[in-house]
Amino acid sequence: MKQLYILLLFAFISSISFSQNHIKGNIKAEDSSNLENVTIQIIGTNLYTQSDENGNFELKDIPKGKIDLAFYLIGYEQKTISQIITENETILSIILQEKEQHLEEVVVSAIFNKAQSQTVMKVEHKTMDEMQKNGASSLIDGLTTIPGISNISTGNSIGKPVIRGLSSSRVLVYTQGVRLENQQFGEEHGLGLNANGIESVEVIKGPASLLYGSDAIGGVIYFNPEKFAPIGETKTNIAQQFYSNTNGTSTSFGVKTSPSNWKFLARGNYTSHEDYKIPSGDKVINTRSIEKDFKTGIGYSNSDFSTDFRYNYNNLDLGLPEEDLVNEGNRNPLFPKQEIDNHILSLNQKVYFNNSKLEADLGYSYNNRKELEAADEIALYMKLKTANYNVKYYLPKIANVETIVGVQGMHQTNENFGEELLIPNAVTNDIGGFATFNYEKNQHSIIAGLRFDNRKVEAETHGEAGEEGYFEAIDKKFQSFNAALGYKTDWTSKFTSRINIASGFRAPNLSELTSNGVHEGSNRYEIGNSNLKNEQNFQVDLNLEYKSEHFEMFTNGFYNHIDNYIFISPTGAMLEDNFVFNYLQSNAYLFGGEVGIHFHPHPFDWLHFTSSFESVTGKQSNDAYLPLIPANQWKNNIKGEFDIQNWLTKGFASLQVNHTLEQNNFSTFETKTNDYTLINLGFGGTVKLGKSTIDLSLNANNLFDKTYINHLSRLKADGIPNMGRNLIIGMNFKI
Repeated sequence: MKQLYILLLFAFISSISFSQNHIKGNIKAEDSSNLENVTIQIIGTNLYTQSDENGNFELKDIPKGKIDLAFYLIGYEQKTISQIITENETILSIILQEKEQHLEEVVVSAIFNKAQSQTVMKVEHKTMDEMQKNGASSLIDGLTTIPGISNISTGNSIGKPVIRGLSSSRVLVYTQGVRLENQQFGEEHGLGLNANGIESVEVIKGPASLLYGSDAIGGVIYFNPEKFAPIGETKTNIAQQFYSNTNGTSTSFGVKTSPSNWKFLARGNYTSHEDYKIPSGDKVINTRSIEKDFKTGIGYSNSDFSTDFRYNYNNLDLGLPEEDLVNEGNRNPLFPKQEIDNHILSLNQKVYFNNSKLEADLGYSYNNRKELEAADEIALYMKLKTANYNVKYYLPKIANVETIVGVQGMHQTNENFGEELLIPNAVTNDIGGFATFNYEKNQHSIIAGLRFDNRKVEAETHGEAGEEGYFEAIDKKFQSFNAALGYKTDWTSKFTSRINIASGFRAPNLSELTSNGVHEGSNRYEIGNSNLKNEQNFQVDLNLEYKSEHFEMFTNGFYNHIDNYIFISPTGAMLEDNFVFNYLQSNAYLFGGEVGIHFHPHPFDWLHFTSSFESVTGKQSNDAYLPLIPANQWKNNIKGEFDIQNWLTKGFASLQVNHTLEQNNFSTFETKTNDYTLINLGFGGTVKLGKSTIDLSLNANNLFDKTYINHLSRLKADGIPNMGRNLIIGMNFKI
């Protein structure tokens, strides 16, 4: 809490000064007609508005000094301009060129706050709206629509993201600007986030330790929270989804308003699913779940500073499928089950100087996790409390060089209250400092940086030596220097290349260091290794992009070498009627990439065809294959966009054909997985009702009820197929 008090004092001091800078302007097309509904955003802030029917717009209380303004409108070329604010009022006249292209969002996760096409480090971006139109049945399911992203699943409700073959503690998840800490090393534990109230997701594929420290060795998944309403507006919506396979329902209600400098939003969600059905018609008992979620935020901004406070409460009650369960009821999870409460508080504070900016993110999360064998038997009960901070100073730009220096840290405690211990009571402290530089001139961009991190892990002794549940006290320190270098160039107006070289590290987690007992989620007796060293990796990424008005193509290739890769291996012995597994280390390497096209032919600009192929291979230094490596995939989507007179706008119809190849490259305790093809359909659009609108969508996933098993399904060992046909109906009433 000490950091919270310091930051609140910091915000108060910054509010002493106040000025009234604002921008007015008009936006026209090349034929001098006024453009309505153009989005105008100040990059690096939550300030945005839209032009009215006359093309006029106004933004008040904007940051002083140099700002970057982005102008977006579907069907027109995106425009970004830099403006130095030296007077109380600035007047702009903007002309947008008509052009068929996709809008580029400003990337938040890469910290220099640039549009996707401007970033040296390749960052994938998807809005929740895009993912839902593609038939995503959950947040983690939506992530898998991004090339290179897969999902380790346990039924319908538990999913863990995989980035190019790396998962668990090797993938760092950020939400509300702070790192998500919720016992993510557990195989049977999901993200604990609800899709409602999330605006978009950004994915960095590859080591991002320079920006985020330990655990970003495989990449970062960065969830951007729902935006506040535009200045001077109030918006309300009610969203409803129905799922045929699980008889599932999801209801969300949200309201947000920005009357002046103050901004407020709140959103509640309730989701419920029965057991999912496989193509034979049978149900997979106890894959049911009930989720309650609440998000709220309050913000304030003026020309000198901005504050954004967010809170998210998520309650998840979900069943754990096991053999010989007797089906009772429909929705309430049976035993064994998990009950998880997750609280996330975040505070983002920005202070603007004439030519520089100071930004601080402070977060606190409280993860309360129970695993119950019966109503009166709490087998596992852990409370994880994490406070973290991230302070960055954006130095004045010198010539063509932007510089950021920063410090990040974390204080984390884990306490046990159940009959069993998965990991011991422990305290973890992180601190790291970094500096990164971005150089731009003409068509060339270079990014470089250095970072040093220190992690200290202290755990208590518990139990009797030689017995299950015994944990020896540990006091370990892990340190690492890391660096990154990237180069981007626009060879022509249509062809761009990027190359990034980066190192990353991951300190071993408590489970890997200390385990001594049966891990119920995987039915094995796990023994930790307190002598484990840092995982240290070195990765090279190459990205090539070609973009014309009607054709786009990309190629991404990578090679990732990891020293001291931590893995779990069977010993052949048995304890407590379970096979014994030890944590070991060996050098490893992964390689592969993604390639894809997007074609929308003239004069049929309403027709879009996208196709992508993704591949990853992971091996130890002895050429044994790594576990949990996704099979190669080929994804295809044909989508048409249309309007039907005046009653249906932004209409779309899509056909997806996704082929997953067989996985023959499996580890010693995995088995081969057969290939399969899934067909999905989608249809939707926006219906106007006076001043209100309704977004409608209908998706049919696994249309032909194909029986298949994904290689990353944790139910694969029991021969349980993945979900059969699932029809999803979505309605979003915007008032």
